[in-house]
Amino acid sequence: MDPQTEIELQAAAFRRLQKHLMQDRTDVQNIDMMNLAGFCRNCLARWYQEAANERGIEMGKDEAREIFYGMTMDEWKSKYQTEANPDQQAAFQVAFEENVGKKD
Repeated sequence: MDPQTEIELQAAAFRRLQKHLMQDRTDVQNIDMMNLAGFCRNCLARWYQEAANERGIEMGKDEAREIFYGMTMDEWKSKYQTEANPDQQAAFQVAFEENVGKKD
């Protein structure tokens, strides 16, 4: 497979993942994704931001999240986010440290 085709297929797979998470499965909470898989929608937005920054494109966290989510975080939270229970929060602390690093 030529490199350009591979890039196009990877981009298509990313867009499908994004659609799945943002339209098809809005019921799946970020905290559950992080606890089970070690990443969530916010991680995907951060990776998008990091890729942009590596290419000299200035992009902040909020801008990257709005691009990935298709709305502001406040809008997403009010539409789809539920309260995390104490067990989810404790598991998140562990998962976050293992996969992202210690919170400041």
